[in-house]
Amino acid sequence: METTMTLNLTVQDAPCGALVQGLNLSQPLGAAASQAIREAWLKHQVLAFVDQSMSLDDLERFALTIGPYGVDPYFESVSGHPHVAQVKREADETSTLFADNFHSDWSFLASPPAATLLYGDVIPPVGGDTLFANQYHAWDALSPAMKVLLLDKQGVHSARRGYAKTGRYGEQDKGRSMAIRYDDSALATQLHPIARRHPETGRTALFVSPGYTIGIDGLPDDEAQALLRELFQHQARPEFVYAHRWQAGTLLLWDNRCLVHAATGGYDGHRRLLHRITVGERGPR
Repeated sequence: METTMTLNLTVQDAPCGALVQGLNLSQPLGAAASQAIREAWLKHQVLAFVDQSMSLDDLERFALTIGPYGVDPYFESVSGHPHVAQVKREADETSTLFADNFHSDWSFLASPPAATLLYGDVIPPVGGDTLFANQYHAWDALSPAMKVLLLDKQGVHSARRGYAKTGRYGEQDKGRSMAIRYDDSALATQLHPIARRHPETGRTALFVSPGYTIGIDGLPDDEAQALLRELFQHQARPEFVYAHRWQAGTLLLWDNRCLVHAATGGYDGHRRLLHRITVGERGPR
């Protein structure tokens, strides 16, 4: 049975983001509802579907309405659900906060994911906001001279700072409840345009992040690092950032091609559990 489409949007007073009410994502969606969701997602970059009660099967089914499954190279999956990972922190956990620097998910891959889905199962009563920075706005706000400088440049992306043996989540990372697997493959690098054209909207977004961008192709490292520090500071300016406050039963869908995001803490002493799927680019229809 298909759910009846009722796409009620409340646009956030922020540079991106909208709340979606009136859909039951535990039921299959029809073509009209799926298309309406996609249009809203491309327009607002982050959609929060509130008051949902979703199983992992529901989450997987919804993900496939957005695109094919992506890959999570350094996460263990949930048993029986090879494309679902847990983002978890126990109440007594003392490890460093996971993913608290701005990044676009898995941008070090040759084909990074288009979207990420994150469903809130156990949400603390305080803290834990997810920050999203609109990189269309970040690009548009650069000076004309900076745009000219960056138009033909490619960023060097790598997972090494997080997922190499010596990385933040490597062999020295103890007591973490998330199932992260570090690997020497994280030392590899991948080039992507710094001025990245979105394949669906055609808009240009700034595509660098302190999480995964380690250099600029063709520039000496000292010049590249100075320029990247300037871009990292610029891309996270408050006027570009939406802070999403979580509630249990919320499903977030965001666009990795034009956003960077970061986790925040502030919920020590409380358990937090979310389930996540990354989604690849959808082929032509």
